[in-house]
Amino acid sequence: MRYVAAYLLASLGGNTNPSAKNIKEILGSVGIEADDERLNKVISELNGKDTDEVLNAGMSKLASVPAGGAVVASTAGGPAAGPTAGPAPAEEKKEEKKEESEESDEDMGFGLFD
Repeated sequence: MRYVAAYLLASLGGNTNPSAKNIKEILGSVGIEADDERLNKVISELNGKDTDEVLNAGMSKLASVPAGGAVVASTAGGPAAGPTAGPAPAEEKKEEKKEESEESDEDMGFGLFD
């Protein structure tokens, strides 16, 4: 993904055909060492293509991907659960996650809103 992002940055900067050297310079500016094999793969796939057309084609493909949010409730086929059987484990998991996130903040030595 970093190679594609660097390629897009170069093309947004006005370079219609970024070279491996251009992408290595962009990646090197943030301390990333480029892998020549992956870099050449990205360049060969995108070379000579209009980045706007590539992005629009990708967005049309993503439009068909479900984005979640829908819940399917099944009323037949499974054993009936009591009214308190389902939510209790979920609440315990949330509390555990909350404790872990507080611990990770302490490890950093500062808080986001301090």
